Amino acid sequence: MHRPSKWKQHLTLQLPDSKNAPVWVHACSMGEVSSVAALIHRLIEHRHDVHLTVVTRTGFAHAQRLFGESITVSWLPWDLPFLMARFIRHLRPKLLLLCETEFWPGMLKACKKRNIPIIGINTRISDRSFPKYHATRFLWKRWLDAVTLFLPQSHIDAQRLQQIGIPATRVKTVGNLKFAVQAPNVDANQIRLMIDPSAQRPILIIASTHDGEEVQILSLLAQWQQRQPDLLTLIVPRHPERFHDVEKLLQKHTITYTRYAQERTGHESVVLIDAMGVLTKLYTIADLVFIGGSLIDIGGHNPLEPAVCGRGVLTGKHVQNFRAVFDDMQRQGAAIIVQDKTELGAAISHLLDKPDELKQLHAQAALFMQNQNQVLDNMWHEISPYLTPLD
Repeated sequence: MHRPSKWKQHLTLQLPDSKNAPVWVHACSMGEVSSVAALIHRLIEHRHDVHLTVVTRTGFAHAQRLFGESITVSWLPWDLPFLMARFIRHLRPKLLLLCETEFWPGMLKACKKRNIPIIGINTRISDRSFPKYHATRFLWKRWLDAVTLFLPQSHIDAQRLQQIGIPATRVKTVGNLKFAVQAPNVDANQIRLMIDPSAQRPILIIASTHDGEEVQILSLLAQWQQRQPDLLTLIVPRHPERFHDVEKLLQKHTITYTRYAQERTGHESVVLIDAMGVLTKLYTIADLVFIGGSLIDIGGHNPLEPAVCGRGVLTGKHVQNFRAVFDDMQRQGAAIIVQDKTELGAAISHLLDKPDELKQLHAQAALFMQNQNQVLDNMWHEISPYLTPLD
């Protein structure tokens, strides 16, 4: 097949390679693709063909990095009845696995018309979106009638599904599939030498930052470097289109820095990670991790990728997208939630001064992940009856 065209695939003018009755998985963006990766690998291990649809460019690129040619990937058609019907007739899926809240009425209706079972996996209804769902529940109850089974992330999400009209018999909480994340199979020593040739500097990762967060972080660097003059801070913007803006911000603040692909001098205080798909492996060398999207009201990002590498995390207070996960991690001593920039500055300064407390934070993160290793098996148990047995 020719290189996929985003707009042609949105309009079904270019259809994906069709395999024999694949399992269709829909995950909107990079985060959802990461969360469903373990389940897709399980499907591949059991010799099921998989077709993945995405909405964002970063999600598409991430899927290609994770799965290569072991599955097919395409852009989701626009949610118009005739486009969805054409796509589904071509794909002929035996099952649709729908990640989080990717509820598209046209998609649901087209699958129901062709008797394709739909399972909502890792279903999440956020604090922000729940009032909207509840206010229009008479519509969602009708549209979501096409979904055979919901496997929500938490009991809170299960309750919210029922409050918008989904019968309890079609809702079963098996846990958050994001817990099925696995540590990357990488050479941490090699990564460490590439980032820090001395292999001695303490490394702070500021992960998945958004506009308005980097400027706050940069104002704290001097405070942290008073504690650890050789501290090396890695800043990882969430979106690639912001790499240049963050670089200009570093220049404006006259901070010594290098970019990810540049050679280290040993004198830089910041490395700007202007590459996609490398954050997970960088967690394996981190001494401290702060998760962005949380000092401002974005909703936070996944703390489990560092946790599976044995790294506890710090985060701001805006974590509504991962509230249950952060609450559980905080209770177990695997995460620290700060209210603002001032508290973040103090918390990291304290951990730099108290290495034993930092080690305990990381140990609790590793223990937390060990206690969550049944999620994938539980989800597989619920999905298996809907998969056509293979010879």
